Amino acid sequence: MSKITRQGTNAILSTSVEYHNFVYLAGITADDLSKDIKGQTAEVLAKIDAALEANGTDKTRLLTATIWVKHIADRGAMNELWTPWLAPGAAPARACVEANMADPRHLVEIMVTACR
Repeated sequence: MSKITRQGTNAILSTSVEYHNFVYLAGITADDLSKDIKGQTAEVLAKIDAALEANGTDKTRLLTATIWVKHIADRGAMNELWTPWLAPGAAPARACVEANMADPRHLVEIMVTACR
């Protein structure tokens, strides 16, 4: 049976799951909810970098991304950070949608899948 490796597991989720060299990250949000969309996006992208590194991969190996923004009007501002953060030529398949957040102060949540 193939090994499944989980990190940051609690009663409802794991922050990452690795299986057959695929790394699945849970939706990541900012900790400092006083920040605007750009500040929260920068924090989320830094947390994604750290989580990917902890799983032996990086953003050059992204396969998919799902992005939820509280206000779709913030998509452009979020993309101002997302686009330069991506490795050149390595953009993942992506969806970006407006959504109600569990905490109304969250402005963005990003979930990615990468390979090793």
